[in-house]
Amino acid sequence: MTNSYHRFAEVYDELMTDIPYDEYVQWVQSHAPATGFPKLLDIGCGTGTLAFMLHQAGYDVSGIDLSEEMLAIASSRLGAAGVSIPLYAMSMDELDGFDNLDVAIIPIDSINYVKEEANVVETLKRIYGSLRNGGQLFFDVHSLFKMDEIFLDGPFTYDDGEITYVWHTEQGEFEHSVYHQMTFFVQTANGLFERFDEEHFQRTFVYTQFEKWLKEIGFSQVEITADWTTEAPSEENERIFIRAVK
Repeated sequence: MTNSYHRFAEVYDELMTDIPYDEYVQWVQSHAPATGFPKLLDIGCGTGTLAFMLHQAGYDVSGIDLSEEMLAIASSRLGAAGVSIPLYAMSMDELDGFDNLDVAIIPIDSINYVKEEANVVETLKRIYGSLRNGGQLFFDVHSLFKMDEIFLDGPFTYDDGEITYVWHTEQGEFEHSVYHQMTFFVQTANGLFERFDEEHFQRTFVYTQFEKWLKEIGFSQVEITADWTTEAPSEENERIFIRAVK
C-alpha cells in the first residue's frame, strides 16, 4: 500500500469540514462505550481529529497512518492540546504490535485506499488478530453508487478564497475503482498562491463482500448500515458503515 497523501495533508482538515465526526464518536460509543471497551486503535488516523475526540470521550487511543505528513500534523495538534496519543507510521495491511484491543476503527473510507483485494483481506485478518474476544471493529466505505456514479460525475471545484482546487476523476482499472486527480492552489503568507498536484486511487467492494470476508475470518456478528443512520443500505446510499464483533 503506497502513501496517497503528500501536500494534501496540509489542506485535509479544511476540506473535511462536512464530515460529522461527532456522529462517528456516537456510533462507537453506542456499541462499545469506553467504560467497557477502553483500548482503541484508530487505523488511518490522519491528522488526529477523530483520535482526539475519542480520547476526550474516555478511550485509551493509539493511532496509525501510512502518511508521515498526516502524522506530523496530528502530533502537533495533539501536543498543542496537551494530549499524549501514541502514533505510528504503518500500513494497515501490515498492522503489527497490537493485541487485546477492545476497539479498532478504520474511519472515513480509509480502507478504500487499499488497492489490492488481497491486502484488504489481510488488513481485516490482522485487525481480527489484534482484537480481544468480544472486541469490535468499526469502519466505513464508499458505496458502489458513490464510486461508480457520483465520483465519475466530475470535474468538481472548490474555492473558499484561501484554497482552490479542481478535481478530475477517471475510472480505475478495477471494477468500482477511481483515480482522483487534484490540482490545488493554496494561498501563502505573502498572499500569492502556490500550486501542487496530487493523484489518489480508491477502490470499493459491494458491502456483502466485506460481510463475507469478515465472517470467513471469524467475526461472529456483522452489522451493516448506511449514511450515518441505523437503516440498512439501499442502492443510492453514499457511505456504508460496517461493525463487526470478534
